[in-house]
This record gives sequence, structure tokens and C-alpha cells, in this order.
Amino acid sequence: MKTLVKAFAVAALIAVSTFAMAAEGPGGKATKANVNLSTADFALEHYVAVTTEGESAGVEQLFAADFNQKIQATNARSNSRSAVVKLLKKQKGEKLNCTVGTDILEESADYMVAKVTLKFENFIKTDLVSLERVGNDWKVSKSINSYK
Repeated sequence: MKTLVKAFAVAALIAVSTFAMAAEGPGGKATKANVNLSTADFALEHYVAVTTEGESAGVEQLFAADFNQKIQATNARSNSRSAVVKLLKKQKGEKLNCTVGTDILEESADYMVAKVTLKFENFIKTDLVSLERVGNDWKVSKSINSYK
């Protein structure tokens, strides 16, 4: 009888662990998407992909801990890092219908300021993006958006 109970217990444990791994999906929570942010150009390219093409890999990795976003519009407002990351994760896979242009305004060994212009059918969004070297990676530290 004890052998039968042990066999059922082992079978139940195997089934539960299999369902738990299947629920996490491939890779599970233990593996994070590792995005190459070793240069300012790579970081800027990834920022554009995240904000315009719905790329969601490495979103947390992209933004500096003290990142903030300012939106200059009729009602100016600011967004924290956590709010921006949450919004970008929700937009996973959504591509914006616009043309994108990037210009490097200032660049040094540890800092870059770029202008990202998104041209939509009825308006233009300009995003001034500050990037800084943090250790061996580049991070987006600030974003200021304006609309025309």
C-alpha cells in the first residue's frame, strides 16, 4: 500500500512540475532577454525599435534606474521609468504607422543626445533622447517628447 501511495505522489509531483514549466513558457522567468547595449548606437537603435516597432525584449535593460520622460503638450506631464516600461510592455508587437528619422546632436565617450523624429500622417512627434554609459552598457536616461 505504501508503494502505491509513493507512486501516486511521485506522479503528482511530476505532473505539477510539468504544468508549472509549461505555464511559464519557453525559457521561463529565469532567462531574461539580453540585448546588446555595448555602444550608444546599439542602445539608440534598440530604443527606436522598442518605441516604434513594439519590440519588448530587453525593455528593463534599456532604461537607466533614474530614467524619466517629459511630454511637452497642452497638458505637460512626466512619466517614471516604471510607468514607461509598463506601457512599452503592453505595446508588445504593435508597430507605429510612421516614418522614423534619427539625428545625433551630441556625442562623447560616455554621453549621447539624439533627436528621434516620428512623422505620422497628421502630426510629428519629436523625441530628444539622452543616453549615458552605465558600466559596460548604454542606457536611456531621459526622454523629452514634443508634438507639432
